[in-house]
Amino acid sequence: MASWNLANTQHHLLICNGSSCKKEGAEELTQSIRDEIMAKDLDSYIHTSRTLCNGRCQDKCVLISYPDGHWYKEMTSDDAPRFIDSLMNGNTIADRISHTYNGKGFVRSEGTPAGKEKNAELVKKVSKNL
Repeated sequence: MASWNLANTQHHLLICNGSSCKKEGAEELTQSIRDEIMAKDLDSYIHTSRTLCNGRCQDKCVLISYPDGHWYKEMTSDDAPRFIDSLMNGNTIADRISHTYNGKGFVRSEGTPAGKEKNAELVKKVSKNL
């Protein structure tokens, strides 16, 4: 098995290919993301991994971006160009982010149902445990 040279890697994308996401086009999303990376000659900067279920089936298709810690929801193959451009420009697709790592834990984006209330609760809970 070959080893991937990660020396220049700036982003690692985990693309869910669990059964719920697959039914919603996860394989097409994976290929579109990879095609976009190749077309823009970004292979040495962006690494992708196809995963099995990430436990957020209601958010299908799920894409997780590291090191920024964003969990994207409802991604489709049509989002690939905009998503890769946003990564390279240091931006996000804010309306597709369901959760983000804040240094203490993952918090729901305010745009998701119950996000504001859950964020406040979680931050309080996590801060208490530090």
